Amino acid sequence: MAAPWAQEAHEVLSGLETRTTGLTTAEAEARLATAGPNRLPAPQRDPFFKRLLVHLDDILIVILLIAAVVKALMGDWVDFSVILAVAVINTAIGMIQEGRAEKALDAIKGMLSVRAHAMRDGTVSDVDAETLVPGDVVKVRPGDRVPADCRLVEAANLQVEESALTGESVPAVKTVDAVGADANVGDRTSMLFSGTLVVAGSGTAVVTATGVSTEIGRITTMISEAESLETPLARTLSTFGKRLAWLILGMGAFMMLIGWLVHGLSGNELVSATIGFAVAAIPEGLPALVTITLALGVQQMARRRAITRRMAAVETLGSVSTICSDKTGTLTQNEMTVRVVRTRAHAYDVEGGGYAPVGAIVRDGAAVTPAPGDDLHSLAEVMGLANDAHIEEIDGRWQLVGEPTEGGVLVLSRKAGITGQGWSRVAEIPFESATKYMATLSQDPSGARHVLVKGALDSVAARCSTQLGAHGVEPFDPTFWDQQVAELGGQGLRVLAAARQEVPAGTDTLPSAGPTGLTLIGLVGIVDPPRPEAITAIAEARNAGIAVTMITGDHAGTATAIAHEMGIIDDVDAPSLTGAELEAMDDEALAAVVQSVHVYARTSPEHKIRIVRALQSHGEVVAMTGDGVNDAPALTQADVGVAMGIKGTEATKEAADVVLADDNFATIEQAVAEGRRIYDNIRKAVLFLLPTNGAQSIVILVAILFGWAVLPLLPVQVLWINMITSVTLSLPLANEPREPGIMNRPPRDPDVPLISAPFLRRILFVSALIGVITLALFWWEHDVNGMPAAQAQATAVTMLALGQLAYLFSCRFLDRSSFTLDVLRGNGTLWWSAAALILLQVAFLYLPFMQSLFRVAPIGLREWGITAGLAVVIFLVVEGIKAISLRRSPIAVRREG
Repeated sequence: MAAPWAQEAHEVLSGLETRTTGLTTAEAEARLATAGPNRLPAPQRDPFFKRLLVHLDDILIVILLIAAVVKALMGDWVDFSVILAVAVINTAIGMIQEGRAEKALDAIKGMLSVRAHAMRDGTVSDVDAETLVPGDVVKVRPGDRVPADCRLVEAANLQVEESALTGESVPAVKTVDAVGADANVGDRTSMLFSGTLVVAGSGTAVVTATGVSTEIGRITTMISEAESLETPLARTLSTFGKRLAWLILGMGAFMMLIGWLVHGLSGNELVSATIGFAVAAIPEGLPALVTITLALGVQQMARRRAITRRMAAVETLGSVSTICSDKTGTLTQNEMTVRVVRTRAHAYDVEGGGYAPVGAIVRDGAAVTPAPGDDLHSLAEVMGLANDAHIEEIDGRWQLVGEPTEGGVLVLSRKAGITGQGWSRVAEIPFESATKYMATLSQDPSGARHVLVKGALDSVAARCSTQLGAHGVEPFDPTFWDQQVAELGGQGLRVLAAARQEVPAGTDTLPSAGPTGLTLIGLVGIVDPPRPEAITAIAEARNAGIAVTMITGDHAGTATAIAHEMGIIDDVDAPSLTGAELEAMDDEALAAVVQSVHVYARTSPEHKIRIVRALQSHGEVVAMTGDGVNDAPALTQADVGVAMGIKGTEATKEAADVVLADDNFATIEQAVAEGRRIYDNIRKAVLFLLPTNGAQSIVILVAILFGWAVLPLLPVQVLWINMITSVTLSLPLANEPREPGIMNRPPRDPDVPLISAPFLRRILFVSALIGVITLALFWWEHDVNGMPAAQAQATAVTMLALGQLAYLFSCRFLDRSSFTLDVLRGNGTLWWSAAALILLQVAFLYLPFMQSLFRVAPIGLREWGITAGLAVVIFLVVEGIKAISLRRSPIAVRREG
């Protein structure tokens, strides 16, 4: 049914061919057969083989698998087993990172109502919510979860908690009055939405939509349709892998032609050599290295109260250029707090935030203590006693039982020293959306009775004839109070008024039309306060070149005021957009302004996901934070979805990549810094690891091109050196601390290649250096000194291992010399990894089963001394070249590194 919120209730009933007494059982069953059950459909999951093929869609893995098959056809089962094991392990790592969207959908289903109170055959029946159909008439009361989207027919003081759906920080007041057809979800006051919670009052409503047609159903559809984007690191590694694969294939073909045409090598020799070259060139350890580095980052994040649900998200955070954040509960505390008190005589500021009754009340820069009878004391009594909420401390945290706004003014009264002890309530007029005030007849400890009224200024002022001034009661001045409301409203504050009246001791009731002749005491300005740590985090994020954008369901004035206070925008006149304005813009128009607008108000889930997509169209790497189910689609669409762990819904947590266990926005800034550290360390590790592959490739390539009868390295020996250097020597680089000033540089461009030009030059140089030294050593030992092939190959492998160990110390510092004692300090893992490498190499050389498996023979102290000495030479030469590069272009090298 089109826009039922914009039609009168009787028109909606007529359009749905129903009545206030509901459907008959037969009618409901007939409609159920047409409309289908009121539930969300289970998502279809790809079969195992399809998911497996997705993870095998990596050209380097394909080359490894082909090499393994060829080795199997040649009967070389040892090489086949080792190569296949490497490929299988890397594929398994990818397959465990699935299922976020499916879990998000399951979590949303848990929000839906299981039972409903529906009118069937003219009587109220308790029915399965899945059997509801459009046209059913349902009744709701406090504590009920709304079973479907409904148009209200009757409402009595009805309030519904919709923050998970709309982002509103206070319960929505519901009425039967129609609203505009273009009203956003948060403004459709005549509607009840599936999955929201009734907190006060009662109502009767007609079902207008069920299942996937509901607002929550549409969110589910958006989650399932949200695009799963590749992370910047995945894109970079994919590009690198494809380029490397073509290089390997081209060089392998060239090598086979030379070996066949020039040197007349046999087919088996050429195939074995080519496979050895391919295995040498492919960095098999790189996926394991990236996984280990990310896993260590995940552990670091967990210690900082951020739970990472997807490892790659840690690195992606380091590339984030825009953080889109929900306001309520993310940037703010989701705890309504009185900020200011205005009376005719004074202006007060109230310190402290949340529901903890801690904080001073300040006037003219000094804390004040209210005295009985003064304006502040009188106002605090009204706010604390004409109140149905209460607060309690549970496990060190103050929690509210009741409506959030009442909780905020109750805390004000506690800060003013009003406990209500000795007071009793004689009568009351409860708050109603039509009257917009609450009144109580209360008796103080002396027995005197007072009428206490709090509510919206327009409602309370209409019942006042006087006001409390500096010298006592004086005539009411409406102009003054209107000016105060305009000023406070401009600051994004919600305003409540307090009034009171002394009545004779025998008064037992309040007038049915409400009290009159009241004295207005003053106003309070209420806000959902910003998290103090979030303000600092936003400043640090902006300093790091990261834009922060607020996307909220709250009103534009409130959103702009909070954004300015938190430092998201520098001026309250900065451009902002509302949901209605977004609706009028197509995607192209939105993309044109999205980078200059940092405040979006009265938004719906569709708006949030459109904003994220518009930012991504400019190449922005977007992190989206939130806690409500309305945030889930945008969290799924974003490059990094960040959910609140305490106040976040299960649907949001399941859709997110990162869950903040402490709901602290400041943790995101730490996560970004951690992501930058992770990427730096991955680059250091790649800079360290690739020369291993390069050196091995040069050794085999040169041997074939020059027609050597014995290869310096066998394929299985190549795999050994690749794996031990990546597993042992790469670990210290994964644990490297942050570079100085890591949050003073702009976000990394995800399109910048993993290996920049300076990096590539260094990798090629070190590959040639280590490769030439290894070739020369093998030639000297085997061809000149007559050393057996197995022993000469063992010496070559040891040369590669120790050469990489020496090069590791150079890789610790990318933009400064390693000729410093600092290279020996600050990373204890370095020495454990070096020891592990030496022990593994000793096992490789001297254990009989290892000698048999890898076809090597033991070497003596002479060979150990030669390889160790040459390793020192490698370190000195690399550092000399680094010093020349830094002197020539220190800034460029530092930026690229």
